[in-house]
Amino acid sequence: QVQLLDSGGGSVQAGGSLRLSCSASGSIGCMAWFRKVPGKERERVARIYSISGGTWYADSVKGRFTISQDNSKNTGSLQMNSLEPEDTAMYFCAASRLKGACTEGLVDYWGQGTQVTVSS
Repeated sequence: QVQLLDSGGGSVQAGGSLRLSCSASGSIGCMAWFRKVPGKERERVARIYSISGGTWYADSVKGRFTISQDNSKNTGSLQMNSLEPEDTAMYFCAASRLKGACTEGLVDYWGQGTQVTVSS
């Protein structure tokens, strides 16, 4: 069993930046970030493969967000630049044991969530 701890959320003005962090207590094959707004479906915004380093981004954040992992692969981050009010959401780190299982329906582990608020 792997525990995830996500952190780094806060309140920023539009155009600002924020860096979210995710620490895993054990080995994982992939890491992803999701966000949730009340009344809307949870959205995956980024994913990284722990072995190959391959990344994926939702169109809504492409070019503004960057996902990464440290050398141990147990700590990841989501660098968020050029933030917009529409980015306001609860952000959740997610991870899975297998490389191909960081889609919403297959995620093994979830962080507790960290709130990001972007004001205009």
